[in-house]
Amino acid sequence: MDLMTRSARRTRRMLQVTGAGAAVLLAVSACSSSDSDSSSKDSSTRGSSASDKLSGEVTVFAAASLKESFTTLGERFEKEHPDTKVTFSFGGSDSLAASINGGAPADVFAAASPKTMKIVTDKGDAVGTPATFVRNQLEIATLPGNPDKVASLKDLTRSGLKVVLCDRTVPCGAAAQKALDASGLKLTPVSYEQDVKSALNKVVLKEADAAVVYKTDVKAAGDKVEGVEFPESAKAVNDYPIALLKNARNAEVAKAFIALVRSAEGQKVLGGAGFLEP
Repeated sequence: MDLMTRSARRTRRMLQVTGAGAAVLLAVSACSSSDSDSSSKDSSTRGSSASDKLSGEVTVFAAASLKESFTTLGERFEKEHPDTKVTFSFGGSDSLAASINGGAPADVFAAASPKTMKIVTDKGDAVGTPATFVRNQLEIATLPGNPDKVASLKDLTRSGLKVVLCDRTVPCGAAAQKALDASGLKLTPVSYEQDVKSALNKVVLKEADAAVVYKTDVKAAGDKVEGVEFPESAKAVNDYPIALLKNARNAEVAKAFIALVRSAEGQKVLGGAGFLEP
């Protein structure tokens, strides 16, 4: 009887040890599996983040009137994407379009009118359909304090008043001519300028008494000029389209910059500069 009892006890102890060992093995296996899954997930997350990270330079050709707002957006873009660099070329939309068609290296084109954007799209140098992202309206810029008492578009036709316009091939010049035609007015300026900033600068430097420019340019100039609104400007509002270019060297970064321009954040910056919603 004692022999049977001792044998039964030894059997139970062996079963307990075996069961404990199995439990340990199961726990180790579970930990190993969990660590493996976690490692796999971490690796996957790191890979996804790396693939989504933007880097490299993007070149943006933009209408001169966009200089202040786009410079601000470029700085914000670089801050959000530290491995990127945004380079701008500002000027008259017609000459920028001609440069793009001539093979100038650019990723994005933001024009001050659909007509100048069409120069690029007609050559097949843009990807997809350009999107209108803002609109702009004309205003008269006079010397500080408006010493010549300019109160209307008609006042610009007064004898002896030195007035500057943008060239008619430039969107601001085409819009000014449209407003003059709508009013039945004829105006011979002292000079035609190749972009809106050049026209405004003539007044800033006191080389002209007044210039027909955009509201955004008058606002950007601060107290260097005084703005005079005129009702005919409502008949000559310009739409601003933006497009990714076919030969973009950094299409992903270019698309991301366009997305910023069209986002609520971008629209807030542009609206603060005086641009109208599209």
